[in-house]
Amino acid sequence: MIFAAGLGTRLKPLTDHMPKALVRVGDEPLLKRVIHQLQCAGIERIVINVHHFSQMILDYLKENNNFGLDIRISDESDGLLETGGGIKKAAPLFDKGQPILIHNVDILSNVNLARFYDLHSDAAASLLVSWRKTKRYLVFNNDMRLVGWINIETGEVKSPFDEVKEELKHGLDTVNSQLSTANYKLFAFSGIHSFSPSLFSLMESYPKRFPIMDFYLQNCDKVKIQGVVKENLRLMDVGKQETLAEAEDFLKTLV
Repeated sequence: MIFAAGLGTRLKPLTDHMPKALVRVGDEPLLKRVIHQLQCAGIERIVINVHHFSQMILDYLKENNNFGLDIRISDESDGLLETGGGIKKAAPLFDKGQPILIHNVDILSNVNLARFYDLHSDAAASLLVSWRKTKRYLVFNNDMRLVGWINIETGEVKSPFDEVKEELKHGLDTVNSQLSTANYKLFAFSGIHSFSPSLFSLMESYPKRFPIMDFYLQNCDKVKIQGVVKENLRLMDVGKQETLAEAEDFLKTLV
């Protein structure tokens, strides 16, 4: 699934006239780049959620014959559902027997998606993470199982585990330029993850609109949500003007 429904407010004024998915980097729309990467990973069916200038995305796919793939549209024209609500709405479009690879449309990276997908194992969800400086980190135990989230600037912590909250309150140590505590490690999320259809049953009590990360954090004590560390990850979020200007040079580093 490609998340392509966002308003792209950080890319204004470009997104006053087009969806973020069709913003060009290196003469190709972001959407095409992600589709190509998924296609190279052997994926044949893609679900794309749409909202902002949705008809432009539909027309673009039609003009390109869906790039020879089985592309299905989850229409959020009536209202944005956020990432968790978007997955929930799209549930009927997926193969119920296979994990779902999820990719933000504005992410460029050197990730081998086929290899990442194969690492899904017995986890209910697998989150691709790496070490990089950011304000918000996912928290994992020593087995790389998700146990929480922290904003290191505000000190806000989210976790269903009291012991995680308590340890994070005592502060974080910098070890080899990475943040950690005695029992937990912090990594940044990449915007790429795989999701088991078995999780849809846990979503039944959720509203139409909710973030997927809140869902993961609220259920990581019930099901296994693992982190997969990508060493030497080269990744760029092209969701804002300052990174868009650098994106073409960044693409050259991925070759």
